[in-house]
Amino acid sequence: MLRRRESVPFAFVAEADRFRSNVTPPPPERPSASQIVGRMLIGLTVVAGLVGSLLFGVPALDPAQGPGATQKSEAADGR
Repeated sequence: MLRRRESVPFAFVAEADRFRSNVTPPPPERPSASQIVGRMLIGLTVVAGLVGSLLFGVPALDPAQGPGATQKSEAADGR
């Protein structure tokens, strides 16, 4: 058995479009110099980490160094 929903008057929605508040929100606070420097340091740390991971990771992905080009220890030579 299907129940029909009753119609809802939407006059309050139309009134909400016309409503304007006379209260202005406070202006956003400006960050202090120490906050700006802290954010810059965090950003530089993240960027330095990404660059460092590229510097160490790219040589490991080099296809010229195959499994046969690995270094052998001196202990393996004495066998």
